Amino acid sequence: MMHTFHLAELPAAVTARALLRAPSGTTTPGLDHAECLALMRLGAPTVSLDRLQLRRIAVFAQWRDEDALDRFLSDDALGRHLATGWHVRMEYLRRWSRLAALPGLPARTGGWDQDEPVVAVTVARMRLPEVPRFLRVGKPVERQVRDHPGTTLALAAFRPPRTISTFSVWRTVREMESMVHGRSDPADRRHVDAMVERRRRDFHHEFATFRFRPLAEHGSWEGRTGIVPVG
Repeated sequence: MMHTFHLAELPAAVTARALLRAPSGTTTPGLDHAECLALMRLGAPTVSLDRLQLRRIAVFAQWRDEDALDRFLSDDALGRHLATGWHVRMEYLRRWSRLAALPGLPARTGGWDQDEPVVAVTVARMRLPEVPRFLRVGKPVERQVRDHPGTTLALAAFRPPRTISTFSVWRTVREMESMVHGRSDPADRRHVDAMVERRRRDFHHEFATFRFRPLAEHGSWEGRTGIVPVG
């Protein structure tokens, strides 16, 4: 099993088709599940073109093996589009909560070093009446992650009407955990306070955070390569 996260600039019609009908195990041999989303800019105004960028796609996927991924990138119409962008191949480490679409993931597998790079992915299915409250609480956290010196890339993505995902690459596990637990210097509790508010009244029908070890990155994003730090 392996996971990938892809970023690419595509014709808006291609992204729209992927949002409406994501690849599945039926159409793509060796694929367990894929989330296709349009990019958002972290911290962007609620009503803004940056909140739904149909020419920029993010895809989070679970594969049975690397051969299945390579076949998809070379043989599938959407896969060939994604192959022109950037992606990172990842080893699953841990989850908090779970997604019905990924039922077989254990809570934790293996260990990690505090000074190694790490990738964090969240996927949430929103309760639509809670969206205004979520935006009020979540936007400060978006800016916190976006501007944190420990991230080399941080972004969010959305699939209407209610799926939201975040993706961040961190220089070290230590820096990510420091942000999550409000131990930044000076202490910044925006993420901690948001989690308290979520526990008080959940924003989501389901929500999961996943931690991964980056294995290899391919391609470029916005002219950048070497997004994943060398451990």
